[in-house]
Amino acid sequence: MSVFQQIEPKDYVFETEYFFAIYDRFPVSPGHLLIISKYLKQDYFSLNNNEKNELTKAIDIGKNTINKLHSPSGYNIGMNCGEVAGQTVMHFHCHIIPRYKGDMQNPRGGIRHCVEGKGYY
Repeated sequence: MSVFQQIEPKDYVFETEYFFAIYDRFPVSPGHLLIISKYLKQDYFSLNNNEKNELTKAIDIGKNTINKLHSPSGYNIGMNCGEVAGQTVMHFHCHIIPRYKGDMQNPRGGIRHCVEGKGYY
């Protein structure tokens, strides 16, 4: 059983037909949300077309939810697919990470920094 399947609905920030969202228990920044599939799917590539379509809507809901409590200057949206990509919980989840001006000296390259030396171009 996935650790995500043990989360109680009372802890959801919001839910849709196929997903629920929680605040990340180890947030990168204030407001960091996880959108998690209700059904056990390994990663983004395991989602069916209905789930993929609804994920876009869930990301928008997540952004609006974060905006109500925080005032981020930008966002990173991320999904780790597979162990070599950094996935540690093999149950689909999408990170919505609010970014704040000054939270990093030089944010250029953003997600490209996940592979050492590839962020600056």
